[in-house]
Parts: sequence; C-alpha cells; structure tokens
Amino acid sequence: MPPEREKKTFAIFTLGCKVNQWESAFFRTALENGGWKEVSEDDEYEVAIVNTCIVTQKASHQSRQGIRRFIRNNPKAIVVATGCYAQVYPDELKNIEGLDLILGNTLKHALPSMVMVRGAQIPRRCLVEPFEGRGPLVPLEVIRFGERTRAYLKIQEGCESYCTYCIVPKARGPYKSLEPAHVLIMLDRLVREGYKEVVLTGIHLGKYGVDLKPQTNLVDLLQAIGRKKFPLRVRLSSIEPGEVEEGLIEMVASEIWLCRHLHIPLQSGDTQILRAMGRAYTPDQYRDLINKIKERIPLAAIGADVMVGFPGEDEVAFQNTYNLIKDLPISYLHVFPFSTRKNTPAAKLENRVQPEVIKHRTAALRELGRSKRSEFWEACIGKEFEVLVEGKKTGRHELVQGVTDNYISVYFSSPTAAPGDLVVLRLEPSHVQWQEAEPFLHP
Repeated sequence: MPPEREKKTFAIFTLGCKVNQWESAFFRTALENGGWKEVSEDDEYEVAIVNTCIVTQKASHQSRQGIRRFIRNNPKAIVVATGCYAQVYPDELKNIEGLDLILGNTLKHALPSMVMVRGAQIPRRCLVEPFEGRGPLVPLEVIRFGERTRAYLKIQEGCESYCTYCIVPKARGPYKSLEPAHVLIMLDRLVREGYKEVVLTGIHLGKYGVDLKPQTNLVDLLQAIGRKKFPLRVRLSSIEPGEVEEGLIEMVASEIWLCRHLHIPLQSGDTQILRAMGRAYTPDQYRDLINKIKERIPLAAIGADVMVGFPGEDEVAFQNTYNLIKDLPISYLHVFPFSTRKNTPAAKLENRVQPEVIKHRTAALRELGRSKRSEFWEACIGKEFEVLVEGKKTGRHELVQGVTDNYISVYFSSPTAAPGDLVVLRLEPSHVQWQEAEPFLHP
C-alpha cells in the first residue's frame, strides 16, 4: 500500500475583531476540507495568511510586523495579506518585499480556492475591488475554530455610520446580512459539531436585517433561534446604544439560552465630544440605557468601549467621561487612546491632546475599569452560574477554567468537567482569584 501523501501546510495570523477571527476560521475550514494541514508560525509552512486590521495605528503596525515575521521566518513560503489593511491601504503593503498576494475584503471568500489551486505558484499580485451594494451576505461554511470551545457566526457585514474617527466603513462596505434561514442552518451545523456556545457577530450587529427583503431585525432573528430550541447558549457581540431595543433587553432577561452579556460602546461621556465623533446619542441617553438594563437584568455583564484623547477633549470633557462611567453599573472597560486614521474627518481636526496627557487619562480609566470589574465580581459571589468549560490551568493547582454566561472567567476544581461541557457553579471568591490583569475579551 503506497504511503499517504504528506499534506500541504498553512499558518494563519489574525488581528482585530471577532469578525476577522470568524473569517480566519473560514480559511481554516476550507483549507482543511481541501486536504491541507494547519501548523504554527514556528513550523515549516507552504502558505502563510495574515488577516490584517487597521482600526488603530497599533493594529496597522502589528499587521506589518506579522507579514514581515512570516517572510523572515520562511522566505520560501507564499505570504498572503488580506483583511481591512489590504482593502483600504494596499499601496502601503506593496512596499513590503517578499509579500506575494494582497487580497482585499471583497475577495476574501476566494482565498482558500486560490491557495489550493495555485499553491506555491501564486503570482505576486494585488487584488482589491470596490464594494457593491447592500446584501444579502453570501453564506460560508465555518465549523472549525482551532481549539476554541466557543464558535463564532458572522451574521452581518458592513457599516454606514461614518463616525468621524473610524475607517471601518471604507474597510467593510455597506450593510449585508445573512438570511435568517442560513443562520439557523449554520447554528444546527455548529450544534452537530459539538459546540455549546455560539457568538453572533457582525461589523454593525444592530443593523442586522435592514438590507434584507423583507426587512427583519436582530430581535426577530433571536426569536426564530429560540423557537428551534438548540442545545446551546448564544452570546451577542458589540451593539450600538441606539440599537439596544426594549425587546432585546427583555429577551436577554427572560431567555436562559441568551447570555446575560451586552457590550455597548460609549466612546465618550461628553456631549460635545460625542457630537464631534458623529455618535448618535447623548451621555444622558447612554446613562438611561445602562440603568434600564441593570434594573431589568441585575447580574448582566455590561461592557463598554471608551476612547481617550479625541481632538478637543479638554480636562472637563475627560472628567465628564470619567464621572459617567464611575456612576454607572458598567462591568468592564476597553480603553483605547485616539488613533489618527488617514482619510477620516477626525484626521483633519485641530486641538490635539498631548501624548503624555492621553497616557495619564488612559491609565486613570483603566484603573477605574479594574475597580468596576471587581465590584461586578463581588455582586456575583454566592450566585449560581452556568459555566462553559474551556480548558485546564496547570501550575500549583490543577484547575478547570471556564466562562460564565455573564462573561466572568472562573477557575474551579472538578474531576469530571471537560472542555466544551456546560456545568453549574456557585461562584466563590476563590474562583476568580486566579484572574489575569485583563480577563475580559471583547466577544
């Protein structure tokens, strides 16, 4: 019997949001279905894929670093750059010697077939096309998420908000939504693959369904999911303040399969700064929303993004942001320094905040975030939660690591719990004392 042919190999480096992670999972699923094998960056690989991000200058820098690292580590490999950096600033990537293929977001779906058909014969090219009109979103099969116990499902693409600091609309194009029937089909497949939690994600999740005919919305979709009674729990990724409807709050409060976790970007707690950012809400509206959610769902995790150092942010504006967050039942913060993005209106604004001031304010808000997180944990002590087991923590103690439905990472002893199991745990102080400095990750 002839020996089995050695599989071709690939490596993937992913930056940025959960949508990028889902798209990298699509690359992985398609390539493995085609007989390829994923390896680590430290191994020998024939093709390397860098799924880039440009939401901040740091993300752009890390994207270039990743590309150059792959080229340096394995000069004979084919290196492909795709994602948001490739879509918006391809000319910058063309300057990287040794980068073989630049593929924009509009052509991401073709990447696996291009790799499998051409392999090492991929010519040096830059393939970036403009976006077409609105949806629907083309369904793609994604059932492998590496060693993760949670699955992701991209149900929405695109953004049309055009916040003045943000490049995402140019990187992701107009709204596109996955038809509800395809969402249900994909959830069923993920259940059959053994996943017990699925994160519904999108670039602008709250706009799900506006491009479909007939129009629908996120609450209608969740109701359809609930009727199927899938044996899994569903978590939502980030939702804009103006799109957290009464019906959504009620569903999170009443449906046990829907995780008590909402990530609602704030960006600033100052009226004038929000207006300059192009954000469509006021601090008072944000305050009322968060208090309403906490009143209806006392143990809900509520996360918030906040930006520091937007042009024109003086000390009064910063204190308005700090005090708003301090007074609200926020569970955790993601704090980002303002990052200038070329070709955005904010890039032309004056009254820039000095870097040392931004650094000081960022540190103050992160410290406030740690305090809010501790308050949230303390409020949960003594309560029972459903925990998704994600793995084991080795060291002085052998512990099981998992995440509650309201997004607290916990460690506990269990002789029987295995990754992927859902178990009920009464939360005690010892369960969270193993936390790292920043345990919460944006879903």
